[in-house]
Amino acid sequence: MTLNEAVLGKEYIIKSVNTEGDEEIESFLFSLGCYSGETITVVDKKTNLVVSIKDARYNIDPDLAGAIEIE
Repeated sequence: MTLNEAVLGKEYIIKSVNTEGDEEIESFLFSLGCYSGETITVVDKKTNLVVSIKDARYNIDPDLAGAIEIE
């Protein structure tokens, strides 16, 4: 399932990040700590998703969240 389908407040493990070969987006997500094996939690869902990664919070748009597979 993707990050868009995540339940608020539940901790997930990132399974993979599918940026379809876009190295700029992949590098951006990696700089946030968003990579395979890392834990991620959706803190809020409105227009965008607010996620918590490594004790920091980030605002991610739904398109980007759709590229993040979680388990």
